[in-house]
Amino acid sequence: MILLSASFRSLMQLIGVLIIFVFVLIITYFTTKWVGGFQKIQMSKGNLKVLETIRIANGKFLQLVKAGEQYFVIAVGKDEVTKIAELTEDQLSVQTSDDMKNSQENFQEIFSRLKDHFPKKQD
Repeated sequence: MILLSASFRSLMQLIGVLIIFVFVLIITYFTTKWVGGFQKIQMSKGNLKVLETIRIANGKFLQLVKAGEQYFVIAVGKDEVTKIAELTEDQLSVQTSDDMKNSQENFQEIFSRLKDHFPKKQD
């Protein structure tokens, strides 16, 4: 009887820990969604927008930034930000999101092209 009681108590502790774990995961998921949405709204309100980022080394990036109506190329490192150049709108070739969607292929098209390159299985 004592052995049954101890194993039942252990099982209840395990179930309790699992319920708490799932609860923490759910809270974390919704908090992350809320913070992401909040940051997205805050970023869209301002005059600064990062249009493009290219990684050039470990922890070092080149970024194309729009500040108001001006465009800047900046180098961003671990502890420093350096202005590289100021560009005019004529010097840019910025793709719109519609252009990007048209230029991207979906996975099915890529897979069908790849499948055509392999020989067919013969019985």
